[in-house]
Amino acid sequence: MADRNLPYGAFNFVVEMPTGRDSADALGGFSEVTGIGTEMTVAEYRNGNALVNHVQKVPGIFKTNDVTLKRGVVNSADFWGWINEVRRTGPAAKRPNVTITLRDETGAPKQRWQLRNVFPMKYTGPSLNAKGGQDVAMEELVLSAEQIDFEAV
Repeated sequence: MADRNLPYGAFNFVVEMPTGRDSADALGGFSEVTGIGTEMTVAEYRNGNALVNHVQKVPGIFKTNDVTLKRGVVNSADFWGWINEVRRTGPAAKRPNVTITLRDETGAPKQRWQLRNVFPMKYTGPSLNAKGGQDVAMEELVLSAEQIDFEAV
């Protein structure tokens, strides 16, 4: 039984990924994470001698959604270092795990999603506009993962 009746806010989370340093670190302050999910395909099957005229649904393979991370541009080359490594080495590139942790109001971890065998598949730089002045320069990194695991902490 759940020990909490109110849902957690979606604004208190941390993203940890290897940055080329000694261990996984929180990489920048991401303002948005979207696309966390998995999907299972379904195959429809019917025996030719089935007594009932309907199909059975058989679970098939599953796939993991691409996850998009957005953050304000900071003075860091971590994204580019990773992207360049994948460009140079292709499939042999290091494919780390990325952990996204939802925290409660006190900062205690409550739920965790671990993306396994991740590599960057798309980078979008900031939209720059000299007329603005009030917007933050944002960058976006889309990650491809082979699998997603969930843990209630």
